[in-house]
Amino acid sequence: MKFLPIALSLLFAIQLSAQITYPRNGVYDERSGLYALTNATIHVTADNVLENATLVIRKGRVEAVGKNVTIPKGAVTVDMSGKTLYPAFVELLSDYGIPEEKSSGPTNWRARRPRLVSEKPGAFSWNEALNSEYRAVEHFNPKAKDAGTWRKLGFGAVLTHRNDGIARGSGAVVLLGDESANESILNTNAAHAFSFRKGSSQQDYPSSLTGTIALLRQAYIDAQWYAEGGSNMETNLSLETFQASKSVPNIFVVDDKLDILRADKIGDEFGQQYIIRDGGDAYQRAETIKATNAPLLVSVDFPDAYDVENPYDARMVTLEQMKHWELAPENPRMLAEAGITFALTTDGLKKKTDFLKNVRKAVEHGLDKKIALRAMTETPARLVNMEKRIGTLQTGRYANFIVTDGDLFDEKTKIYQTWVAGKGDTHMDFPQMADEGVYALQIGDGESYKLHVVNKDGKSTFKIKTNDTTKLDVKHSLSNDVLTMSFSPEKEEGRIRLTGTTDGTRWGGNAQLPTGEWAKWTANVTREPVDRPEEKKKGDKKPEDDHKGHNHAEHGKVLYPFVAYGNEQIPTAQRVLFKNAKTVWTNEAEGILENADVLIADGKIVRVGQNLSDGSATVIDASAMHLTSGVIDEHSHIAISRGVNEGTQASSAEVRMKDVVNSEDINIYRQLAGGVTLSQLLHGSANPIGGRSAIVKWRWGKTPEEMIFRAAPPFIKFALGENVKQSNWGDNNTVRYPQTRMGVEQVFHDHFTRALEYERAKKSGKPYRRDIELETLLQIIRGERFISCHSYQQGEINMLLKVAEAYGFRVNTFTHILEGYKVADKMAAHGAAGSTFSDWWAYKYEVKDAIPYNGALMHRAGV
Repeated sequence: MKFLPIALSLLFAIQLSAQITYPRNGVYDERSGLYALTNATIHVTADNVLENATLVIRKGRVEAVGKNVTIPKGAVTVDMSGKTLYPAFVELLSDYGIPEEKSSGPTNWRARRPRLVSEKPGAFSWNEALNSEYRAVEHFNPKAKDAGTWRKLGFGAVLTHRNDGIARGSGAVVLLGDESANESILNTNAAHAFSFRKGSSQQDYPSSLTGTIALLRQAYIDAQWYAEGGSNMETNLSLETFQASKSVPNIFVVDDKLDILRADKIGDEFGQQYIIRDGGDAYQRAETIKATNAPLLVSVDFPDAYDVENPYDARMVTLEQMKHWELAPENPRMLAEAGITFALTTDGLKKKTDFLKNVRKAVEHGLDKKIALRAMTETPARLVNMEKRIGTLQTGRYANFIVTDGDLFDEKTKIYQTWVAGKGDTHMDFPQMADEGVYALQIGDGESYKLHVVNKDGKSTFKIKTNDTTKLDVKHSLSNDVLTMSFSPEKEEGRIRLTGTTDGTRWGGNAQLPTGEWAKWTANVTREPVDRPEEKKKGDKKPEDDHKGHNHAEHGKVLYPFVAYGNEQIPTAQRVLFKNAKTVWTNEAEGILENADVLIADGKIVRVGQNLSDGSATVIDASAMHLTSGVIDEHSHIAISRGVNEGTQASSAEVRMKDVVNSEDINIYRQLAGGVTLSQLLHGSANPIGGRSAIVKWRWGKTPEEMIFRAAPPFIKFALGENVKQSNWGDNNTVRYPQTRMGVEQVFHDHFTRALEYERAKKSGKPYRRDIELETLLQIIRGERFISCHSYQQGEINMLLKVAEAYGFRVNTFTHILEGYKVADKMAAHGAAGSTFSDWWAYKYEVKDAIPYNGALMHRAGV
């Protein structure tokens, strides 16, 4: 039987199957939901498209799909002529049906008392941001209105999880129908989610990105320890589920391209290949990201054009912002060309209704349509191991699909219906097509017209042909067999308006003439051949037909780094000969050379001397120049992402500044312009034992990993004075130990004593819990890691020298050291170096005794 498409809007009100274990009240409804959708263009997969095909659905699943499918007896048959069926979209970053987490208390750390450990009741992690025990399926409560909104966008299923915390727990794959939770859930533990954001946690630690990374690394170590016997010592449900999460896909939500590399580095360390959410800028490091082998969830949040009409406003827009505005829509294309597997996501969009519009924009900018469709359907399903249930219209899959009136990626194409598990939701009525042919249109006793009706791509075109060359356009609408038409007669003013009904090829009704008079009209099909417009030949197709004029040759260029003064090509080491330098400062036994040459190759100095030659080198005339070694900055805080301090605990020896190097910082360029070629990136001075340093060579355009100077010995930041005892942190910050200079000394003794106890546990041959904080402190005692200590006053400087000597190691460097001239003899005897300001003091009370002669006096004393 024929089923009118408009009736599909009622399907979501009909329960085709009840929950099996629930009692039923009333008459059983055992209908099988058997449908046959015929004469449609069906995208079974992105690579398999069938014309004039049939889709058979039974009990919410695809029973058959093909061009010669036998329609089962009793099936509700729907004629889908002119319609296109695509698999419904799949979203992997959703919190659909999950209650929102709300943070309690003030978010400003100065306005509240510090919270050092979790106050969450239960046998869970010490840190509130680690919530691996959370199971979205236990909190999932489907909302009909929200499900309807997702369906209208073309989605049939989502992975839903709690969007809160660093370890966010497990997510569930659910259908977007109007059924109960019992019938909507497809997979209760489909993936676990992670991020670099602690979310609603009111606990102080971590307060920085480097602390977040350290927390995650220790959690992986602890989870392994717990699985291997630690559970005999304590019960920790967070660690138990953290370890279990490694057996399912892990999704890592990050903010930008460098975070992708950071997340992948954690995964590599612990044998976990993450699916990583791209913030929309992965194209800026596509080749590097390709090498991670990480699949991406790609945001289509493209920035709006900046308002630069006001010249003062225009000055505030950076080159980086303008370049990203230009290239963001090309992100999916460039990732595809780099060979990166990715799915598309609504995550990040201010309005989810912009999703399909922005995907179409990406297609305009060169993204292949098949790849785009796959990234919305098959790929997300496969990434969470659901490809045998959703994502395609292959036999046995859930009947999740959308119905459109043409090419999905054409901006004029509309989504009329979304079917979820064999139930259709109609978002708008299908336009009804008239029966094709040439009609003899008679209006009253007046002139007769030949009305040509042509159907193409699911739409009817009406034209009146008055002779061989003249055609009159006829505006029309047809719905539920009610027809309205209007046209302007040739050489006459005004319009003729007609309304009536259709019965196959017999039409009729009433018409209003241009004079205002009324008349009857009829239109009956004739035997004449319809005047069909000529089909465009394949050879007539223009390149812009696919991408609306987008010329691939006009693609903008990516910069390395993606900021002002970035290069279109990443610089490589060259062979260069500097000739006739006025002065060469060797800093070696040769001393200062006049009128000398320097040859460099592959980043190294090859020769220094006079009258050097090299036919393969680029020659630079240095006759008016001085050549020196690059400046080395022992104490720097530039190029560090999201927090230089992890000052929430007395010791943060577990954090590493190399994890958060920001290769995009414009200050790198400025440092190079000032002659600085290598820097030690130090943790801040918020706590007595800070984080591990990163010693980097400034290679403009390279990645963070390529900047790490691996030949350098490892360092760590310590600190003394007002900062570490929280002297000026406000009245609320009196909880964290230490609060006095005496307490600072005790922190050092306590932590080094614990490190020695840890060493004994390691050497005992018994199982032990690996602790990356204590591992670092033990390296200091064993002379494998060196201290650079923030310092001002002589008493504390002397104290740390004694602490070091008590544990058998040497303090390498006192930095700032503004009272170093008072204890220079003791520093020299200990073997400590000094790194001092030459002209900065009087910025707080504890530097009141600083003098400009400090450096000279320490040097004279042998420091």
